Amino acid sequence: MQVRASLKFLRMGPRKVRLVADLVRGTSIDKAISMLRLTPRVAAGPVKKLLESAVANAKDRGNIDVDTLLVKTITVDPGPTLKRWMPRAQGRATPIRKRTSHVHVILEEA
Repeated sequence: MQVRASLKFLRMGPRKVRLVADLVRGTSIDKAISMLRLTPRVAAGPVKKLLESAVANAKDRGNIDVDTLLVKTITVDPGPTLKRWMPRAQGRATPIRKRTSHVHVILEEA
């Protein structure tokens, strides 16, 4: 049985979130949450919260053993980019791209 959870419009670049997602892909849920708790990257917090949400979704279903869950897939896709401008010297402007991410996780029983 599979359980899904998603986090949309995370105000962090997808490249930064993918580094954290690669750490937990294919691991058990207990090991993944403990690794994220000790990871110094800022993206570890939202990803840990997403995994805990997926575990809560599994508990709501009732017929899934939460202790045997594995992170089957975790994908990080780019979301919409907020486009801003920074004024520069001599009347010029430089674009600033504030990127967002969509994170999707699927847990599966071992």
